[in-house]
Amino acid sequence: MKGKFLFGFAILFVIGFLSACGTGGDNNDDSQNADGNGQKETLIIGTDAAFAPFEYLDKGEIVGFDVDFIDAVMTEAGYDYEIKNVGWDPLFPSVENGDVDFGLSAISITDDRMETYDFSVPYFESRLLIMVPEGSNIQSAEDLEGKLVGVQNGTTGQTAVEKILGENNENIKKYETTAVAIMAMQNGDVEAVVTDNTVAEEYVSNNPNEKFEVIEDPENFAPEYYGLMFKKGSDLKAELDEAINAVLDSGKYAEIYEEYFGYEPDVEALKEAAQE
Repeated sequence: MKGKFLFGFAILFVIGFLSACGTGGDNNDDSQNADGNGQKETLIIGTDAAFAPFEYLDKGEIVGFDVDFIDAVMTEAGYDYEIKNVGWDPLFPSVENGDVDFGLSAISITDDRMETYDFSVPYFESRLLIMVPEGSNIQSAEDLEGKLVGVQNGTTGQTAVEKILGENNENIKKYETTAVAIMAMQNGDVEAVVTDNTVAEEYVSNNPNEKFEVIEDPENFAPEYYGLMFKKGSDLKAELDEAINAVLDSGKYAEIYEEYFGYEPDVEALKEAAQE
C-alpha cells in the first residue's frame, strides 16, 4: 500500500493480536439510533486488525483503508463511533449477538453469509490470488492439487481452495490470520497462500527480498465484493447504504482509494454489483 503500509508487514505478525480503539463511546442496540434528545448514539464497529492495508495496528492504533473509508461514511451519516479489534473468528458472533453494531473487516459478501447476516451495498471489489515463491511450478488453481496450501481460517480463500482440493484435504493449512499464513510460506511450511489480491500484491511489492510472486486465475476465482456486515434486520443498513452511496458519489471514496492503491477505483462496477 502507499504511505500507511510502509511500516512493514513483518511488524503486523507481532502486533496483530493486540487490541486498539478508535474514537470513544459506549455500545448500544442499533435499534435505537438516537437518544431521547434526538442525539445519535455512538456506534460500535467490530474488526480484525490484522489484514493490511484494510485494517491493521500502527503503534496501538487501528488504521487502514477500511478505517478511513468508514470515517467518511460515519461523518456522512452523522454518527460517532468506536472501532474494536475483536479478531476474525469472534467478529461473526459479535455481530450476530449484537455485541457490536456491525462488522468492518474486508468481509466478502457471500450467499452463505447472507443467510445469517445483512450486508451493506458493496464498497470494494476484490479477487483471490495465489501467492507463491518465485520459480514455483504453480501457475493456476488446478496446480494446487497435491501442494500444501495456506489460507486464513473462515475466509473465502479457504472456501475457494476447498472447492478445488476438497473440504477435508489435509494439505489445506488453516491459519488465524493471512499474515501467519504468509509467515508459514516463508518458513517452507506451505507452498502457496491464497488470499485477496490487494494484500498479496502489496506484500510482494513491499518485500522484494522475499522473492514471492502472485498468480491470477480468473477462471477459478471470480470477483468478490466487500460490505459492512450487520445482524439480520438491523435498522442501520438502509441508513448506512445511503451514506456509502453518498461517499461514492462525492469523490471522497476515490480520494481514499487512490491514497492507498495508487489508481482510481471503478465506482460504477461497485454500483452495478449492488444491483445484482
